[in-house]
Amino acid sequence: MSMVFKALILGLLFGLFAKEALASNCPSLLDSTQRKLNSNDSVSLCDAYQGKVLLVVNTASQCGFTGQFKELEALHNEFKDQGFSVVGFPSNDFNQDRGSEENTAKVCYLDYGVTFPMMARSSIKGDNANPVFAEMAKQSGVTPKWNFYKYLVGRDGNVVGVFSTGTSPTDAKITSMIKGQL
Repeated sequence: MSMVFKALILGLLFGLFAKEALASNCPSLLDSTQRKLNSNDSVSLCDAYQGKVLLVVNTASQCGFTGQFKELEALHNEFKDQGFSVVGFPSNDFNQDRGSEENTAKVCYLDYGVTFPMMARSSIKGDNANPVFAEMAKQSGVTPKWNFYKYLVGRDGNVVGVFSTGTSPTDAKITSMIKGQL
């Protein structure tokens, strides 16, 4: 066997083992695959967000706080190049989301210009809670009481802060914690 061929085989094996090692070290909060909003495409949260700082938010398209999409987008754009992302999870648990995922997507993408990742509509509390929200509630002891609850997740995949609906995404409490995690 040639040296080039051996090096190629070793490189492929190393790549497979490295990917396997990363997957086995996936924090429980990120250990799921989620469908993207109004799409058949899915994303492995471990592959996409492991090692990043996240602000995870339960959203609703017909809520008095829906205007927070503008601030969430500004926050996302300010820190996205530093290993940060906002991740939105639409929910109708409080009867404030539009009738279909298509309508929810319109509000997010067209009305508010959201570019941060939005996942498919899911429940965020109770027995049918999305596994991400079930784990965040377990870690923090806080279940969303309304739409636009914000969970700050550190690079290690653990919740480091929870902010209620009334806390603006660009509030100094949130931005200073994000900076501290970056």
